[in-house]
Amino acid sequence: MKNLLILFLVFLAVVGYGDTTTNLAGQWKVHNSIAGNESDQDCKFEQTENKLSGSCKSEDREVQITGRIDGKNVTWKFDTEYNGTAITLTYTATLDDASKIAGSVEVEPYGVTGEFTATAAKPAK
Repeated sequence: MKNLLILFLVFLAVVGYGDTTTNLAGQWKVHNSIAGNESDQDCKFEQTENKLSGSCKSEDREVQITGRIDGKNVTWKFDTEYNGTAITLTYTATLDDASKIAGSVEVEPYGVTGEFTATAAKPAK
């Protein structure tokens, strides 16, 4: 019986240790710097396991995002338009901590890249 209890405790420790997905759910302030243009967004991230969803709102529109967290790597994207042309912005970052995200943003179909930083506006639940 004692061996069974020890085995069960080891199993719980391994299962708990294996779950290293960072929780990004909550409100975020995102600052973009793309091709000399600065912009800000208020984003609300929702997370189910390693899938990211939610919305980002700028001055003139709100868009729905989809993304993924893979260990310390996070990506999300959304479709919008610029001067009447459909574009997709894809954000890619490596997480250092759960309250700040910094990385690159790519704008397709233009092939333009920039940088972004995101800071947690409210603690994740």
